Parts: sequence; C-alpha cells; structure tokens
Amino acid sequence: VQTTLKFTYREKYPDEAPLYEIVSQENLEDNDVTNIIKLLEQQAEENLGMVMIFTLVSAVQEKLNEIVDQIKTRREEEKKQKELEAEEEEKQRFHGTPVTIENFLNWKAKFDAELLEIKRKKMKEEEQAGKNKLSGKQLFEMDHNLDTSDIQFLEE
Repeated sequence: VQTTLKFTYREKYPDEAPLYEIVSQENLEDNDVTNIIKLLEQQAEENLGMVMIFTLVSAVQEKLNEIVDQIKTRREEEKKQKELEAEEEEKQRFHGTPVTIENFLNWKAKFDAELLEIKRKKMKEEEQAGKNKLSGKQLFEMDHNLDTSDIQFLEE
C-alpha cells in the first residue's frame, strides 16, 4: 500500500492544524482512506501548539503498516479456508456408502450375477470358436476306462 500526503501550512501553525490532503494512493480501499483522514484529524487536534508534521506522517505510516498486516492476515485466512475446502472435497471423494449387512448382501448378489454372466459369455464364445476341448482331468472323470487304456496299450 502507498499514499502521498500533501501538507499546507497555515499562518498560525503550529497553533492551528495544517491543511492536509491525500494526493495519491495505491491498494487502499475507500474505508482505509477515510480512516487515514480521521487519524490525521485526531492527531492534529492532539498536537496543536507543537510542530506536528513528523507526528502526522508517523501516525499514517503506522496505520499503513496495520493495513498491510490486515491484508496479509486476510490473505492467509483465505488461503487456509481454501485448503480446508480442498481437504473437505478430498474427504468427500473418499467417503462412500457405509457397509451394512444388507448393503453387502445386495452388492454380493449383483456381483455374483455379473460374474455368472461373464462366465456364460466366455463359454458361449469358446463354443462358437470350437474350443470346447476337455482337459485330461475332465476326460478321465467322464470315462473311467481311460485309466486302464494306457496299461493295455503297454501290454500290447
């Protein structure tokens, strides 16, 4: 923040307050400018009869430092607020439906149905592709003569 003050001495200075005005200012809000003017009025009243320009400028500098501190505090609070909001959003993303017995059983039934459907599709695809070959174990289970067929082959 920055401000430029212009002081004009009166004939009866220091028994009479000087004229002052804010010529330019940067990054100050209207209420900050109003507060600075009120501060100048108050300091001028308190210092009547003494040389006061240095005191007025020092008071304005302190006020500007306070404004800077307020701005920093406000920005830090906004940053913390944004971090809290981001943290809450992150928590919401990972927060799901609480698991109960009913919820689990419903999910399990749907999951089993999906798996069964996938297995059926896979078996249909294999049948259509002609890959319906049985494994050795499946052949043995279907025909018990196969266990003696090797022995008969060796004897011949």
